[in-house]
This record gives sequence, C-alpha cells and structure tokens, in this order.
Amino acid sequence: MKEVIIGGVGKYTPSKKITNDDFSHIVDTNDEWISSRTGIKSRYMSSGEDTSYMAAMASKKAIEEAGISVLDIDLIVLATCTPDMFTPSTACIVQSIIGAKNAVAFDISAACSGFIYGLDIAKSLMNSNKYNNTLVIGAENLSKFMDWKDRSTCILFGDGAGAAVLCKSKEAGIGSSLCKSEGEKWDCITIEGSDVDSPFVEKKTLRDSKLKMNGNEVFKFATSIIVKSINEILEDNNLTLDDIDYIVPHQANIRIIEYAARKLKVPMSKFYMNIEEYGNTSAASIPIALSEMYEKDLLKKGNKIILVGFGAGLTYGATFINWTI
Repeated sequence: MKEVIIGGVGKYTPSKKITNDDFSHIVDTNDEWISSRTGIKSRYMSSGEDTSYMAAMASKKAIEEAGISVLDIDLIVLATCTPDMFTPSTACIVQSIIGAKNAVAFDISAACSGFIYGLDIAKSLMNSNKYNNTLVIGAENLSKFMDWKDRSTCILFGDGAGAAVLCKSKEAGIGSSLCKSEGEKWDCITIEGSDVDSPFVEKKTLRDSKLKMNGNEVFKFATSIIVKSINEILEDNNLTLDDIDYIVPHQANIRIIEYAARKLKVPMSKFYMNIEEYGNTSAASIPIALSEMYEKDLLKKGNKIILVGFGAGLTYGATFINWTI
C-alpha cells in the first residue's frame, strides 16, 4: 500500500480587510479589547465571493503547486459549515468551476475540525479505492451568519479558503490521525437551519441562522482537548515534542494556544500562529496557515508537523504529517 502525501497547497482570502478599529464603528469595542482577549487584529471578509468561489481559487493554486492537471483530480472533499446551498454540495460547485470533471465530490461538516476530518477521510478512501489525487478543501463564508450586534462573536471570524492536494507516493507522508466528537455538547456553537414549516406542522419551530457560541464552554473544551490530542498523536507515531518542527493549530484564540504551550512545556514558537491577520476562519484556518507557511518558505522537506483542530459539534482532531515538498 502506497503512502499519501501532501503534494501542493493553496489559499484564498477576500480583498476586503477588516481591522479591529473598523469594528469600533459597529459595536461597543476597540482594538485593545479585541486583541488582548483573542490575539486578533484583522480579518478578511467577503464582498460577495461565496464559499465555492473562495474554495475554487484556493484549489487552483494547490493544483498548480502540485504540478498536476485538474483532470488528474479524482476526489474532492470539501469541509465547510457555511455552504453555498443545502444542496447541491459546495464541492460539486467547485468541481464545476475548476473543471475537475473526473472527480467524485462531496462536502463534510465538522466546523473548525473539518480540514483534519477531510484529510483522514481522503487518506482512507485513497487507501481503499482507486483514487490517486485528492483535493481536500477547508472553506468558510462566516460573515453570512454573523450577528453584527453581538460583539462576543462578530469580532472573531473571517472568511477564506485553503486547500491541499493529496497524492500517492513511496515517501512517508500523512501519518496517523484522530477524529472525535462530543455530541452531547452540540449546543455550544450553533448556526441553525430552516424552520420546520409545512402544512402538517401544528406548532412551527422558529430558528435563528445567526452564529451563537457559549464562549466559556468552548474555551474549556479547547484548552483541554488540544493538549490531549497532541499527546495522543505523539504516542501513536512514537514521537516526542522534540521531534516536532511545527504544531499548526486551528486559529481560534491566542489564549488557547498559550495555555497549551504552558501545559506541554514548549515555547510558543513551536506553534504557527496567524490569527492576528486572519481571525478564526473555521475549517479554512489550518490549510490557510499551511499555505502561508509554504509561501514564506518556512516548511522544509522532512519537517514533522502536527495539525490540531477543535470546533462546533463539539468536534476535535489531530494529524501527523511528514512534509515532503
């Protein structure tokens, strides 16, 4: 059985950059309040680009970096909690935009853990089927679902997309992963769907499609699960933290990562952080970070990397990667 490696990465963010000072004109907040509590200074927001468009632009870059034809892509796994539509899948729309006519395409919904879930699903399918080149995408258009009167949430999130091309190889690439969920805490982060409304419903259910979050519960969950996930991945791959060049976490809050660094007794420099510029882009945050690291020439062939995510569901996961490009 061949290994599965990352052959190329790409990212896309909208051109509109929103600073913390911009938010001071919308809600009762300011730059010091936001940055001191979250580490965020700015984020990018859609000016009309939908999730599929951003995903397609990131995908084109990843395919170009992988040095293959779009026709070589035979599987597309797109992680998002902000799809263009309920149906069809955003992955199918991306398939159409980029012209990947030979691919199987579908969405998954695991919120901020979505890209890690996507990697695990793609690797499993590549090992069990005849898929040779897979596009794994994390893309979000969270500004569609913000409550612009709620300063505890609207300041946190940004829009964007990141993508990776997975290829079969003789080299060691993606190692073991863990993907788990704690569904009993599903109500900690929600974006509700359509109302239950038909001629056969006596009492209609009115739902709110704005993002809602229990910040305290999410913080407690994230600070415990990120340390647990990293330690489990190290054990599964017979590694220590000294072996790891970078930990690339979901970019949710700088305080979560600072807590994890203290618990793991490693310097913050071990974690790659770009939350200051992008904010929380949910499923897009980890692939955007990977692509940015690649663009900055921070990643070298042979680097050992841990990806770790956590989010609505509540979901969490981690993956070990031998970097090969």
